[in-house]
Parts: sequence; structure tokens; C-alpha cells
Amino acid sequence: MCRYSLLKRVSKYDIHFYYDLSLWDLFVLFLGFGLNAWGGAVAQIALIQEGLVKERKWITPATFKKVYAVYQILPGPEAAELCCYFGYLSRGRVGALVAGIAFILPGFLAMLFFSYIYVVFGLNNKYLLASFKALQPIVAAMVLRAVHKIAEETMVNHATGLFDRKILAFAILAGLNTALNINFFISLAVFGLATAAFGSASKFGPAAGWGILVVAYASAITYIALLGLPSETALGLGVAHTADLGRLSALGLVAGALSFGGAYTSFPFVLQEAVVIGGWITQKVFLDGVALANVLPAPTVIFSTFVGFWGGYHYYGESVGYGFAGAILMTVGMFIPCFSFTIIGHNFFDNLVKLFHSSVLSAATPLPGTTLDATTASVNAVSSLMLYFLTLAVLYNFKDKTTNAVVVLVGAITGQFLFLQN
Repeated sequence: MCRYSLLKRVSKYDIHFYYDLSLWDLFVLFLGFGLNAWGGAVAQIALIQEGLVKERKWITPATFKKVYAVYQILPGPEAAELCCYFGYLSRGRVGALVAGIAFILPGFLAMLFFSYIYVVFGLNNKYLLASFKALQPIVAAMVLRAVHKIAEETMVNHATGLFDRKILAFAILAGLNTALNINFFISLAVFGLATAAFGSASKFGPAAGWGILVVAYASAITYIALLGLPSETALGLGVAHTADLGRLSALGLVAGALSFGGAYTSFPFVLQEAVVIGGWITQKVFLDGVALANVLPAPTVIFSTFVGFWGGYHYYGESVGYGFAGAILMTVGMFIPCFSFTIIGHNFFDNLVKLFHSSVLSAATPLPGTTLDATTASVNAVSSLMLYFLTLAVLYNFKDKTTNAVVVLVGAITGQFLFLQN
């Protein structure tokens, strides 16, 4: 039996009603959410809202919208952050930690298991290879659909509720910067500061915004004129040019801090570090890990578990123990920012992020030119093109929470007919 104590707490917004559970009951509750977290972020958030807002009435729907709006603009998977938030309401900082861990645990264990199977046994198995070859264009389509979903939200000015052409322009410029191999952090800083200036109440705000943009692009043009285009490696930081445990942990931490809007903003950074700069994982294998993450009941950033396992296993001479260690360390790094925002203090970050609301998102919004470079190589044959466009058609016409899982399952089976080699 769960020990329930109905509590009432008044905030400046409205009244919160929530239950004070024991840590064990809290763990079991959010473990249940984790076991049913199929279908990606939208379905996971709907699951949490249904269970804790509509059924248990821990907070009001109006408060949930405000809390969700805040966590949308912070790095990390929103569903896991919401679990930490509700855990904090029930049992404070320890409750936030317990709820977050319980939610991601089922997906993490599943990914750990499949990473082991894939890395240790999968490369020589023609049936698995056929399925994963089919899944690569399918994942490419999933990435494009996810980019569209994120863009639909981030191109709206949340103060007015209207489409914001300035945010769209900054997102396009961010995509152009990436095409020119300009580092993501430069784009993030420039467009963040510019949008903050444009949104300032000061009469000098617009002038400051234009000044920031002019100085930034004048500097970029001067650099290119004198030294040429930056190399492809300039898109990364070089935090993981090797896959030792320390660098895997750092890669997860930096990627987690960049995951505004979920996995598909950390995706290009990890790919750049591990595939382009480090070269210790191939693009094909990387996309296979993303495919696995899309079919498991977990936030999609759980692909970091796969990347960490691969890196640790191969760097330390095909050691399964180091594979598990790499997977754990990179996953912990990926989720530290997500957990920290709630545990350190919601009020502080609530006030801080209001200044950078649309600016951060405009620079962080992934565009086809910034995130899909990694996927074009997989769409290079008639069969792959067919799977790619069929997947897009399904994703745009069916929005059930099981759609992703069904698409991946059907794709894996289809691969046995299209790509199986004797």
C-alpha cells in the first residue's frame, strides 16, 4: 500500500496539490512511467501529464503548462526533467533524483543489453546487419520528422503566440554557419546575445542586436578571406578524440548540456566528436545506435549508452567490462545537466532562462542542413529511398505513441527481404 498524505502548497501562480510518497513508492511510480515510455518525447510527456496531472492531480493543468514551458528551453529530455520536477514536489531533492533515475532505468538497461549484443555479436550476423541497413534510412526520416516538430514549437514567439520571422532567420543562419563549418557554440552565443538585445526594453536594444550580428559576420568573413573555410573538425570541440573513459564521460556531459529540445540537438555534436574528429565509431554504426534508441521505452538521448559502450569496448582492446563502464559514464554525463536544473533549484533557472528563451532555441533548433548531413549517406539506393519516404508518410499521418516502435519493427523485418546477403 502506498502511504499518501495530501499536501497543499501555494505558489505565486496557483495552488499545488500533490502526494507525499515514500521514496520506494516514488521509485515504483516513476518506474512504471519508464516501462511505458514508448513513442518518443511527445508520448512520454502525455503519459506523465495523464498520470500526475489529470488522474492524481498533483498540480493543476495551468501549472503544468508553465512548468513544461520552462523545461522545454532547458537542456535535457523534457520527460526526464518533468519526472525530476514531480519527484522534487514529493520528496525534495532526493525525490527528484529517485524519480528521474526510475524513469530512465528501464530504457537504459534495455539499451545496455542491446549494445552488448550488437557490439559483441552483431557485426558478424548477416540477419542483424540486414535489419540495421534497413533501419538507417528509417532513422533518417525520424530525424527529419523530429526536426520539424521542434521547429513548429521554436519558431513561435512565446510572448505573443505568433510566428516569429526573426527566430526563423536566426535558425537559417545557424544552419548556414554549420554548412560553413562554424562552431555551434559561436552560433549559440551570437544569436543568443542578439535576440536578448532585440527583446530588451532599452531603446538601444535593436541597435545592439544589429551590432552583434554585424560584428560577428564581419569577423567570420575576414577569417574566411584570410584563412579559408574552417575544417570539418571545427564543428566540434575535440573533447573525445579518443574513447577513453574520461573523454566518454566528458562527451556525455557536453552533449547533455547542448540537448535543447531533446536528443536531436545533441545528436550532431556527438556525431561530430565521435565520427568526424575521433573516428572511433563509423557513421553507419552511430545511426544503428540511434535506431535502437528510437524503438526503446526511453528518452532518445539514450543513444549515448550505445556510443559509450562501443567506445569503451574498442578503446580498451575489446573489453566487455570497459564497454559497460563507457556506457554508464557517458549516460551519466548526458543526464547530469537534466537532473541538475531541478535539483539545484527550479526558481533560479526559471528566472534565468526567460532572458534567453527564444534566443537559445533559435540557435539550437536543428535544421535539415545541420542534423541530416549524417543521414544522407544512408539514403543512397532505390530500396533505401523507398523506406525513407514511406517512413515519412507514416510519421506524418499516424501520431499514435506506438508509431515509432511499429515503424522500426516493420523496418527490421523488411530488411530481411531487401538487404539479406547470402
